[in-house]
Amino acid sequence: MAVVKPFKGLRPLRTLAKDLACLPYDVMNTEEARKMAKGKECSLLHITRSEIDLPADTDTHSEEVYDKSVENFSNWQKKGWLKQDETARFYIYAQTMKGRTQYGIVGCASVEDYLNGIIKKHELTRPDKEQDRMIHVRVNNANIEPVFFAYPAVKEIDDIINKIVSSEEPEYDFVAEDGFGHHFWVIKDSEINKLIERLFADKVPCTYVADGHHRTAAAALVGKEKMENNPSHNGTEEYNFFLAVHFPDNQLGIIDYNRTIKDLNGLSSEELIAKLNRSFSIQEKGNKVYKPKSLHNFSMYLDGKWYSLTAKEGTYNDNDPIGVLDVTILTDHILSPILDIQDLRRSKRIDFIGGIRGLGELKKRVDRGEMKVAFALYPVSMEQLITIADSGNIMPPKTTWFEPKLRSGLVIHLLS
Repeated sequence: MAVVKPFKGLRPLRTLAKDLACLPYDVMNTEEARKMAKGKECSLLHITRSEIDLPADTDTHSEEVYDKSVENFSNWQKKGWLKQDETARFYIYAQTMKGRTQYGIVGCASVEDYLNGIIKKHELTRPDKEQDRMIHVRVNNANIEPVFFAYPAVKEIDDIINKIVSSEEPEYDFVAEDGFGHHFWVIKDSEINKLIERLFADKVPCTYVADGHHRTAAAALVGKEKMENNPSHNGTEEYNFFLAVHFPDNQLGIIDYNRTIKDLNGLSSEELIAKLNRSFSIQEKGNKVYKPKSLHNFSMYLDGKWYSLTAKEGTYNDNDPIGVLDVTILTDHILSPILDIQDLRRSKRIDFIGGIRGLGELKKRVDRGEMKVAFALYPVSMEQLITIADSGNIMPPKTTWFEPKLRSGLVIHLLS
């Protein structure tokens, strides 16, 4: 069963929460981070993307960047911008997008659960990205940013959350610049904290990494390092745990994750469509944006026109959790055999666009000439994600996109 425990959170002053909280480090580049932090002296980006305080040509993986992160993290605490709770607690973090709110329990997940497969993943991680965040965790001796987990919904936990949020004022409550609402409660009742911990232990057999696979792996591997390097290790140390927000699976939705391609691999547009006709039923939709209507239906934007592509029978296997995925169909019948994109992780000819940016972003990139063709996919379901994680399979790269993204900085977990 899953271990989820309360902890003594390091949190911002209420008056600073909106300006201090920021998007995860990996959804932006350095220049975007600079713009986001502009005018916000206390923004957590000065810690998670500390290169923004250094010259523009600084290597983002240099020792200088990590040292600056440590310096800023220390200064934020010295200035009193971040203060630690005196007792271990759970927290409630809710997010509102387009009138819908999802409620998560903020608590510490177990390193052992990750190593033993009780925390299940659905994506592979890249060693270079793992290493970067491992250094960040190691030098700051803290989980600065949370990871996004899902768990099989438990009515008793839902009831506790509903009672608290309906009767207590949130500690933090703001709308971020992207229009999404963020709401945060501190659970102060010691008996309620004990009950939540017990409910996870008794009723949640496993949890799932929804978003933040690299941060999860980095946190767990640093915890493992500390276990191995501590001759007095007993399993209760804070480094045995890492920061996660746990959302019930029935409150979560996944949005589409789309693809743009720089060239047609030497083909003309007519030749591409002729080849696509072997595996797809094609309908031209004109210049009005076309959004996929169901699984196995794709939209394509090419030469100023939108097309509907519907995969023909025999191009997918509904009994195979990976073979049934639309990202697999796209790769196996278009990207690999026709456009010769063999490695989605490393190819420079493909780019991935989160559906939160809308299909208009695909059109814009093609119309500007930086991309030649774009494909939009119907989003994966939570049921598919859980089925794949439970079967021990791994989704193809860039399959899921969760929104809203967690704001980093509302609470931090110190490893000692």
